[in-house]
Amino acid sequence: MKPALSVGIAGLGTVGAGVVRLLRDNATPIAARAGRSIEVVAVSARDRKRDRGVALEGVRWHDDPVALVADAAVDVVVELIGGAEGAAYDVVMAALAAGKPVVTANKALIATRGSAIAAFPNASLRFEAAVAGGIPVIKTLREGLAADRIASVSGIFNGTCNYILSRMRAEKLDFATVLADAQARGYAEADPSFDIDGVDTAHKLAILAAIAFGRQVDFASVHVEGIRGVNALDIAFAEELGYRIKLLGIARATAAGIETRVHPAMVPLTSPLAQVDGVNNAVVIQGDPVGQIVLQGRGAGAGPTASAVVADLIDLARNRAAPLLGVETGSLQACASVPMAVHQGAYFLRLMVADQPGVIADVTAVLRDHSISLESMLQHGRSPGDAVAVVLVTHVTHEAAMAAALARLAALAAVREPPALIRIETA
Repeated sequence: MKPALSVGIAGLGTVGAGVVRLLRDNATPIAARAGRSIEVVAVSARDRKRDRGVALEGVRWHDDPVALVADAAVDVVVELIGGAEGAAYDVVMAALAAGKPVVTANKALIATRGSAIAAFPNASLRFEAAVAGGIPVIKTLREGLAADRIASVSGIFNGTCNYILSRMRAEKLDFATVLADAQARGYAEADPSFDIDGVDTAHKLAILAAIAFGRQVDFASVHVEGIRGVNALDIAFAEELGYRIKLLGIARATAAGIETRVHPAMVPLTSPLAQVDGVNNAVVIQGDPVGQIVLQGRGAGAGPTASAVVADLIDLARNRAAPLLGVETGSLQACASVPMAVHQGAYFLRLMVADQPGVIADVTAVLRDHSISLESMLQHGRSPGDAVAVVLVTHVTHEAAMAAALARLAALAAVREPPALIRIETA
């Protein structure tokens, strides 16, 4: 058997400790699959005294993570610090400059600093763990579907948001209540904005779009909306109409270019995404000639993420190579990014309006003026003088037309609060 592959881990939090544990617990099958053993020889973290639940005797400790890169005994650097700046960026750049392979779970770094990484022509960087945890979506796109023309990649990429929306639906709770409980359970951060505002999903989508469509990572072109505005009333109406609300990331090839968008969406109950609940993730890939592929599983946590990190280490041990984004840098396409304003689709629109004569006529007049036709309308009960919910479902129309109509509707005297708009995804 070949000499062991020696690994240095920068960042020894939940995932870092999980990698150490997995490499030890599954050492025999890992060595058989890698053709040699994989051993952690050095680590770097801020607090040496913290109990991480794994024994670290005999492992060298570097207070400076960049010093770990320079350790001559380290063959591969695993970066699990996180973030697009600071120590994480310094470690990855130092390792690539030194010609050492890097394995990372850092989606923010890949999504926002991809051009800096691509400046190293022979860079060896693996990042399966950066998207969807233990679901092998990057390997599937980059290798398993290498012969296919990808039409779209969409899915649920953030377990925190999916957990919140799932509980809101199942227990008929409001957003703030479920968020607070998710924070107490450790499913959401003390500052949850990165997750609930859609940024985490957007980082992952930008990476997948680059691999799927053979272009540079373009995070700046991703349209991003989160789930703060989704309320229990919207979820109840969605159920009545035969939909469930999910935070989706969608990358799709169109005649005008590539659209990449993150936002809450109503998906039919028949969709594979509608049945994905809790902290789980799911990815739907549409390709030619393969058709539709659905991948589902846990998208975060020590176990799933460590599994993806170690899978990348096994590939390195076997010298299995693949270009960073699936094709050589010189072959990446300059695909146009489609602005959100030209998106076409159906929409769910909820208005809280004064229950008085003439209101519906005023609302439909606005939609008529913007060439928006209705598929259906819902209103339950009456409450003269008070605000009641009116739900409108449109036929396919243009995003720009909906935005203009929304502004006019919000200005109507009978509309008591800002309108709620959720896009409907049926493909």
